[in-house]
Amino acid sequence: MKNIFLGMMLLFVTLSTQAQDKKNKNAKYNIEVNGNCEQCKKRIEKAAYSVSGVKSAEWHIDDHILHLIINEEKCSIIDVKKAIAKVGHDTDEVKSTDEVYEKLHSCCKYERK
Repeated sequence: MKNIFLGMMLLFVTLSTQAQDKKNKNAKYNIEVNGNCEQCKKRIEKAAYSVSGVKSAEWHIDDHILHLIINEEKCSIIDVKKAIAKVGHDTDEVKSTDEVYEKLHSCCKYERK
């Protein structure tokens, strides 16, 4: 009886550990991305789609929020933020370099924090 109980506990722990490692194939995120205009919108969305695993990317000019759906088995949210920063746009966690930011068109230069 004791062996059956121990076996059941071991099985339960093994299954619960595996369930926690499973990643979401349709994870939804909303992240803040600085920008100003339609050129920014195209650039931000193109950078997001350049990351393998991004299924949907839509940036809204009015609230500066990028709505994403990603496959977490193929990429992470930090991968997307890094790709966006590489094209000159700051996110809430990853900032673009000054050199890349300065190359943006004058209408695309937003107030940096």
